[in-house]
Amino acid sequence: MTTPEAEQSKAPRPEERLEKAVLAAEQALIEYEIAVETFRVEVENFARLHEQRLGPLYARIEELDARIAEARAAQTQDPEDIRRAEEARAALQQIPGVEELLHGWMDGHGLFPEAAAMLTDQAVRPPERVRPSEEARKLYRELARKAHPDLAQEENERKRREEFITRVNAAYARGDEKLLQELADEWAAGPALPEREPSPADELYARLEWLSQRKELLTLVARELEDGAIAGMLRLAPDDPDSLLEEIAERLKSDVQHRENDLAALLTQE
Repeated sequence: MTTPEAEQSKAPRPEERLEKAVLAAEQALIEYEIAVETFRVEVENFARLHEQRLGPLYARIEELDARIAEARAAQTQDPEDIRRAEEARAALQQIPGVEELLHGWMDGHGLFPEAAAMLTDQAVRPPERVRPSEEARKLYRELARKAHPDLAQEENERKRREEFITRVNAAYARGDEKLLQELADEWAAGPALPEREPSPADELYARLEWLSQRKELLTLVARELEDGAIAGMLRLAPDDPDSLLEEIAERLKSDVQHRENDLAALLTQE
C-alpha cells in the first residue's frame, strides 16, 4: 500500500513540462542555427567565387563603357555626351566607404562644406546653439538641487546621484524639456525597489522567451541572405553553381567583345 507521501513524490514537479519545452526549443534552435550558418557559408563562398571569376569581367565592361562614352564625347563635343562621359569616368573612381574612412570629411561626391571651408580658410558654419526653454531651465535647477551628489550620505547613493545628474546635464545640454520632465518624474518616484529572486518557473519562461527572440533574429538573417542577389543566383542552379558562373562568364566575355568592337570603331573615326 502506497502512502500519501509516496504518491506525492511520484507527482510531476510544476516546472517539469516547462523544462521539457525549454529542452525541445534549445534543440530546435541549435538545428536552425546550423542550417542558417550552413546557408550563410554557402552564400559567402559563392559570392567569393562570383567576385573572383566575374569581377574582372564586370570591371572591364565598366571601363569600356567609360572609354566609349569619352570617345563619343570627343567626337561630337555635345554637352550631354560630355556629361555622360564624365559621369561614367567618375563612377569608376569613387572610393567605397570614403566617408567612414575620412571621419565625416567627405563622401563619394567630395568634401563636405565644413571641411572645404576649413581647407580654404573660409568661415566655418558655427554649430547651432541650443537655447533651453524657461521650463527646461526651471526643471534643471530643481533637479540639480534635489539630486546633487553632495547631499548623499552613503557611497552607493552618491554613485546613483552622480549617474542621474550626468543624464540631467546631457538632457539640459540638448535643451530637451521632455526628457528633463521624465527625469523629474523618475526622481520623484524614488529609487527602484530591489528585484526579487526569480522562481525556477520564471527562469524557464525567461529562457523560452530568449530562445524565441534568438529564433526571430536568425529568421531575419536567413531572410536577408535569401533575398540577396547571390542567393537568387544559387537558386537558379543549386546542384551545379559552377556551371552557372561559367555560363554568365561566357555572356560577359561576349559583352566585352562587343564593347571592344564599338570602341575600336569609334576610335577609327577620329
